[in-house]
Amino acid sequence: MKKNEMDALRQKAVGYFERAGIVLTPAEREAIEVTDYELGRFEDIGLFLLTYFNTGRSSARELVLLPNQACPEHFHPPFIDDAGENIGKEETFRCRMGKVYLYVDGEPTPNPQAKPPAFHGDFFKVRHEVALNPGDQYTLYPGTKHWFIAGPEGAIVSEFSTRIKDDADVFTDPSLSRFSRIEES
Repeated sequence: MKKNEMDALRQKAVGYFERAGIVLTPAEREAIEVTDYELGRFEDIGLFLLTYFNTGRSSARELVLLPNQACPEHFHPPFIDDAGENIGKEETFRCRMGKVYLYVDGEPTPNPQAKPPAFHGDFFKVRHEVALNPGDQYTLYPGTKHWFIAGPEGAIVSEFSTRIKDDADVFTDPSLSRFSRIEES
């Protein structure tokens, strides 16, 4: 993704924060990450992320999705923490704006409200649907395979979790990368 494209997309995320009444500092506005998972189809599969903090024990961040945009299926494997304990990432999603359809391991939901992007659908395997409206939240435990997609208005989700180790995430499609390569404009 080219730097000027990323900067323009970042401004879209800022607009979502403003509509939701979430105040950001200038430094936070610049720190919004943009990822297309190296697919080059950001509007279909992509995510904006703003990490407020990520210590050895806990973290908090905001996830912004455009209308009908999906975050690809993945899970967070166990890792050794600073105390030498084998733990994994536990995360709670709280919907702040819009609607989010979260899909997790479990009995497939008959007639789900959303569908994965058709061009990449083979890599979205879990089909138990959890619909999150503003104020709803759901906790994912370590190793839980999941993916999520925004409703037609887009969405903001607050994520509260144990330590973030994005570089350790395991995607169902092993060719994906959580971090977008940035090319000069």
